[in-house]
Amino acid sequence: MLRSGAQRLRGLPLPSLPLRGSPGRPRSACGRQGEENPPLSAETRWKDRAETVIIGGGCVGVSLAYHLAKAGMKDVVLLEKSELTAGSTWHAAGLTTYFHPGINLKKIHYASIKLYEKLEEETGQVVGFHQPGSIRIATTPVRVDEFKYQMTRTGWHATEQYIIGPEKIQEMFPLLNMNKILAGLYNPGDGHIDPYSLTMALAAGARKYGALLKYPAPVTSLKPRSDGTWDVETPEGSMRAKRIVNTAGFWAREVGKMVGLEHPLIPVQHQYVVTSTIPEVKALKRELPVLRDLEGSYYLRQERDGLLFGPYESQEKMKVQDTWVTNGVPPGFGKELFESDLDRIMEHVEAAMEMVPVLKNADIINIVNGPITYSPDILPMVGPHQGVRNYWVAIGFGYGIIHAGGVGKYLSDWILHGEPPFDLIELDPNRYGKWTTTQYTEAKARESYGFNNIVGYPKEERFAGRPTQRVSGLYKTLESKCSMGFHAGWEQPHWFYKPGQDTQYRPSFRRTNWFEPVGSEYKQVMQKVGVIDLSPFGKFNIKGQDSVRLLDHLFANVIPKVGFTNISHMLTPKGRVYAELTVSHQTPGEFLLITGSGSELHDLRWIEEEAVNGGYDVEIKNITDELGVLGIAGPHARKVLQKLTAEDLSDEVFKFLQTKSLKVSNIAVTAIRISYTGELGWELYHRREDSAALYDIIMNAGQEEGIDNFGTYAMNALRLEKAFRAWGSEMNCDTNPLEAGLEYFIKLNKPADFIGKQALKQIKAKGLKRRLVCLTLATDDVDPEGNESIWYDGKVVGNTTSGSYSYSIQKSLAFAYVPVELSKVGQQVEVELLGKNYTASVIQEPLVLTEPTRNRLWKKSGKDDI
Repeated sequence: MLRSGAQRLRGLPLPSLPLRGSPGRPRSACGRQGEENPPLSAETRWKDRAETVIIGGGCVGVSLAYHLAKAGMKDVVLLEKSELTAGSTWHAAGLTTYFHPGINLKKIHYASIKLYEKLEEETGQVVGFHQPGSIRIATTPVRVDEFKYQMTRTGWHATEQYIIGPEKIQEMFPLLNMNKILAGLYNPGDGHIDPYSLTMALAAGARKYGALLKYPAPVTSLKPRSDGTWDVETPEGSMRAKRIVNTAGFWAREVGKMVGLEHPLIPVQHQYVVTSTIPEVKALKRELPVLRDLEGSYYLRQERDGLLFGPYESQEKMKVQDTWVTNGVPPGFGKELFESDLDRIMEHVEAAMEMVPVLKNADIINIVNGPITYSPDILPMVGPHQGVRNYWVAIGFGYGIIHAGGVGKYLSDWILHGEPPFDLIELDPNRYGKWTTTQYTEAKARESYGFNNIVGYPKEERFAGRPTQRVSGLYKTLESKCSMGFHAGWEQPHWFYKPGQDTQYRPSFRRTNWFEPVGSEYKQVMQKVGVIDLSPFGKFNIKGQDSVRLLDHLFANVIPKVGFTNISHMLTPKGRVYAELTVSHQTPGEFLLITGSGSELHDLRWIEEEAVNGGYDVEIKNITDELGVLGIAGPHARKVLQKLTAEDLSDEVFKFLQTKSLKVSNIAVTAIRISYTGELGWELYHRREDSAALYDIIMNAGQEEGIDNFGTYAMNALRLEKAFRAWGSEMNCDTNPLEAGLEYFIKLNKPADFIGKQALKQIKAKGLKRRLVCLTLATDDVDPEGNESIWYDGKVVGNTTSGSYSYSIQKSLAFAYVPVELSKVGQQVEVELLGKNYTASVIQEPLVLTEPTRNRLWKKSGKDDI
């Protein structure tokens, strides 16, 4: 069995030995390449002013300094409290991979690896980069499905990725026990890098391009000034900064507290084991690929002539360093480790020994147990923070080595150009809010760590830490009737079940237990009347003497007249879609703005920043938690609501996109005649505490009409049939509104010079290269979700953005971006789903006309209102 050798770490720092691996061999985790015993700081200079001050000298912070300086920014200063790599960087296992289950995070991984490949040549610093590739192992049929799912999501990216069979796996990794292996997901170019040497090379590059890296220089105070700049205090003196960037790793919470923020981060203990020389490994002619045994939940790579493997134990067994959250990080902690605990990971050790039998006779020479920082959802927090001017973060990196290079470039581009280079809202620090308590953070961090290698299904839900304090007034009424989804802290019904139906959460890559209930909800809205809880919407009130002027500057659409609503888009300076909101002009100069739940603080930050920078005299208030929202939709929606209000709801009096304040029974609401279903409907905004009473009143009034609930899955199917775009899918910071088919909402001729107007004119003049189209396709038991590869003539030519089953034509439906020459109605392409290509046809959109359009056509034909 795997034996513990003489050198077993017990809470001691690893020595920084100047060992070097022989050519073609990995270096030891204990043998750091690069600078040998570097001085604490080669810098004696001090600056009184800086354009950007970066706080924290791990690989992420140093990467940002490198990229900003290389891009030409003057006065870039990095302040590190002790020495570079202190914290989590120095002891990391250093894994690098092109793979990511998300979409644009693949770009971050790609950028990191491409940088690391050239860094040694650029800086003259050895980085110890090995690229033997990596293989993810599938030992169950559902894992093979997951690999097929990930292949179609990768096909339209630059990343090289393949599914390989057992024979190829054994050829590449001959030490494996092949008994259970069904397939592998192979990424050429993956590997590992020495984190210490990487950071030192980035530091050398940063200095080469003019950045000042100062250490030890602990930040003791951060004081905001009225002009948006910062006074950064250190024992060595004060520095005036145009912006500050928190890259402080597991000290990020302490830095956040200096500016009044509680960042939802928690340190967790992660262990990896290093063996001594294994004869079978030493005898190999080439380096083994990095192995990820997903069912065993560990990674394994070659380390010199031995092996290194790191498990992710279950959430019940893993250890959170919660005392650091309550009491702070111990003063002076920098290059220390925790006491190792082999018992905690023994089941994973045994799994590794079964998969790689040579481990059974190997000696352990090191067990490294160090702190890494987790956010609740395991993803880092990257970008400017809402509510604090010129305060940026790059924190919460569970995988800092593979993210460092790409995130440094991403943030540098954003800082220099005023907008993100591509969409990464999943990393937005503003995805969390006041509802993100310490208890929630710990529960989710435990879950995220323990779920590191679980199957990644579409429409995945994770249940730890739920519900938060942010539940709608309907939560208790509905929780036993439906499957809830998590949306920015809120619980929102995804689908409802009836007596006798399977109520369990059963994720799948194919149609599952919600397929038929969602079909019933679809029919409910199309044929009768349905009610949906829309309380998670982000909601802002904007008023003041400059409110109209501000919104005219922010939005590409015209400002609606008083009493009316429209759909408006905020664009970036380069003409990409930063956000989509509904704008309601309630009283002269006072507006209600509505955005999606996941965009609440993302959008609010942009609006507030523009208001401050432009000197607009406005009052902006976030009223998201104050208001509940009920949607009512379907052919009988008017009939039901009219029973409850004295307001005339007829089509002639209460027009489409009109907004009015009225009472439903005795409850005050702001009613907007709009519905994302495309059917006759209203959204009813009201006090959150009135939600349950309002819901009961409406449900009771609609008994004769057969009223019932519907959830977001049915709403998605309905909006796709109406060809309604969704922000985050059909449009985001990767797309411009013209290619997304949003021309109707973009008023290039309006007098105001709205953000992105000039860029959009140039885009229009140059012509589009791709367009969003609507596709129908007949499949087996699988439907598009979005981000699948589009094939034509044997090549990947585009990608889907979202998809669903169309219950009206009983086929699959998807939006997709394709080259302009393939965008004509009737054009056939192929959509890749679970390893199979299905023929798809471009159709005339929408598949189903909206209720206002149908109504208008009926009136033109001389028939009565429907």
